[in-house]
Amino acid sequence: MPAKPTAAQRRHAALRAGLDAQLAALGEAPYSGRDRPALVLSACAEAVLRARDAGAAPERPAVKAAVRGTLAELAERAPGHSLEVRVPPYGAVQVVEGPRHTRGTPPGVVETDPLTWLALAVGATAWQEAVDAGAVSASGVRADLSPLLPLWPPRAPVDAAPAAGD
Repeated sequence: MPAKPTAAQRRHAALRAGLDAQLAALGEAPYSGRDRPALVLSACAEAVLRARDAGAAPERPAVKAAVRGTLAELAERAPGHSLEVRVPPYGAVQVVEGPRHTRGTPPGVVETDPLTWLALAVGATAWQEAVDAGAVSASGVRADLSPLLPLWPPRAPVDAAPAAGD
């Protein structure tokens, strides 16, 4: 009897499927990069944002997988229970060391929509810019995620020409 896939394996499979569906909807070839979780996750989030920027509705499975994956990545990098980051309807995680809460609303809450969250996660939008625009609701003393975002350094655009002397 084959072993049952782990939760991480199921998440990665959903992420790959969502990424390839989003790329197909954009008229792009399936993902052919390295099959490392962080690379697939950032590629999926970036594909979702490309769809948004092109005026198309992003593929729901891709958005769901990218949001859940980036929230899990944030929770791994900033373990704790003093801040809850909510991205309805796809997920919420508790992060950042500090006072632990056991019932009710945590001492700090950050909430935003899925596309804003993905833009923050990949560095397409700066934290303060999103807060100032009202796209992020943040309350509590530990609610500033700017030291934790973006999750990966923003990549240079593919069509960017190398600088002189490079």
